[in-house]
Amino acid sequence: MEQEITSKGGKRRGVGVLAFLLVLLLMPLGHTLMVLLERVFGAAVFVSAAIVGAIGIGMLWWGVSKPGRDLYATLLGALGGVLVWTGWVEFSFVWMAGKLGVQPLMENGEVVTKPEYLVMLSSLGLLGTMLLFYVFSSSLCPFFNWMQKRLGVFRTVSLPSPTHRPLAVIAFMEMIMIIWTFYLVLLIVYDDQIAGDRHPATWIVAFGSLAWSLYLIAKLMRIRSFDHAVRYAIPTVVIFWNFVEVMGRWDMFHEIWVHPKEHWLENSLILTTFIGATVYFVVSGRKDRDRRSRKPKHDRDGQLTTGSTVVATS
Repeated sequence: MEQEITSKGGKRRGVGVLAFLLVLLLMPLGHTLMVLLERVFGAAVFVSAAIVGAIGIGMLWWGVSKPGRDLYATLLGALGGVLVWTGWVEFSFVWMAGKLGVQPLMENGEVVTKPEYLVMLSSLGLLGTMLLFYVFSSSLCPFFNWMQKRLGVFRTVSLPSPTHRPLAVIAFMEMIMIIWTFYLVLLIVYDDQIAGDRHPATWIVAFGSLAWSLYLIAKLMRIRSFDHAVRYAIPTVVIFWNFVEVMGRWDMFHEIWVHPKEHWLENSLILTTFIGATVYFVVSGRKDRDRRSRKPKHDRDGQLTTGSTVVATS
């Protein structure tokens, strides 16, 4: 999340809404992809998962190799992050859970936590170590800036923003780190030896996430830049998705995205909507970029510049 929010939110709320929708649709699609890989490829599931992760890395490379294409880089980084998380990260835990013979957590004869997520809890220390890198490094994320100020290191680690930032990498890492963080938050509160899925702590996580996401959505609606809106939507959506996950855990609704074969029509509509929203977002973002590039700008000496032409003003 970056601190580039404009005060003129009225005209551009559509940008924030579309960015939120775009990232939101990635959440169920990621679940659907994982289920399909397990059911369709059978014994070759880990090979197929490795290929999916490699495609995600390819998208990241493509985004990094396109300097000046901020929107493309952001979208490729975000989508690449989902594919790498699903293909490499989640399936590495699936592989290890199977290797160790970890059994799923059962309640009333139903699986409530799959083996891979029980194994994922062991990554808590690694996640904490990686988060320290962001806490003690220059960042444009308001949350890390807030922590840096509380720790008294903000001025020490704060550096001027470089002219060119690898936006694909930023979106990629943002997607992976935030998904990872809140996966573990939910797994911790679900654990009966720590709290439990009906414990007040789980209620706090669920409705606290809902309140936090509504606050972030209000800020997202004020963002006018298409690429910035997508990057801001990543944490906004993942935090909101905590609420969705807990509601699903409580059987408040049927999670159609984990039953893609039974609900192929609904999941096809989700995928079609995502593709359509992405195309519309990219086209709209390109038009917005072209419109802004045609606007006359003033240089430091007060001269009006249009493209490569400089017009003296007095």
